[in-house]
Amino acid sequence: MEAPFLKMHGCGNDFVLLDARARALGITPARAAAIAHRRTGIGCDQVIILESAPATADVFMRIRNPDGSEAGACGNATRCVAALLAAESGRGTLIIRTISGDLPAATHPDGSVTVDMGPPRLGWQDIPLAAETDTLRLDLAAGPVAGPAACSMGNPHATFFVPDLAVLKVEEIGPRLEHAAIFPDRANIGFVQVLAPDRIRLRVWERGAGLTLACGSGACAALVNAARRGLTGRRAAVHVDGGELVIEWRADDHVFMTGPAVTAFHGRIDLEALPA
Repeated sequence: MEAPFLKMHGCGNDFVLLDARARALGITPARAAAIAHRRTGIGCDQVIILESAPATADVFMRIRNPDGSEAGACGNATRCVAALLAAESGRGTLIIRTISGDLPAATHPDGSVTVDMGPPRLGWQDIPLAAETDTLRLDLAAGPVAGPAACSMGNPHATFFVPDLAVLKVEEIGPRLEHAAIFPDRANIGFVQVLAPDRIRLRVWERGAGLTLACGSGACAALVNAARRGLTGRRAAVHVDGGELVIEWRADDHVFMTGPAVTAFHGRIDLEALPA
């Protein structure tokens, strides 16, 4: 069964989008992993399957990591899906449904997209953590980093604050922390260098995906945790390896993310040729 796909990215965080609204495509975890493989598949950080949704949302967005596991939220992918649906419908405001809830989105004339990522979840049970603890400073360390703040932005995040991100070996430390015992569902691990009260530098080791050029929910978590620590205000430009996102933690407790959504190319893939 051949299916069309679209390759999109937000600040280099790249996705393969497949449209299953009209017919089921049978994207199993194994098939998602095969599609995401960068040598033998199309290659991406996440596979995004668009499914039909009730009338209260425009689409249901299912997110598969390169290891086949399912993610609860992906801010950069949400912007890409919103841009695609806006082009289809001519409407500038949309609601993207995920397994973690609804994400309202709005497109702008300059091509950027703003997504309401909802309020951060700060309770230890909501992240979740394995035991009751202060989420502002976890008893967790690896190599030169220690004491992260944690929150959930639809998926679990831990944010470490470091003086010099350039010298940190994220590829070595990230996998160890992702699987730390304190995270029963694993976690996305962010490393932040605060450059100014309104500007931070971020790199994220994503659970199930590894080091990516950008992580939208990770950027939201980074700003929230930095503001909670008193290191920044509630609005900042977040510089990631692939570009810049603007994150604002508003007075109503909702976190808004603004950034680009870019189409790279489109094609067709034979799904039946992939592992079931």
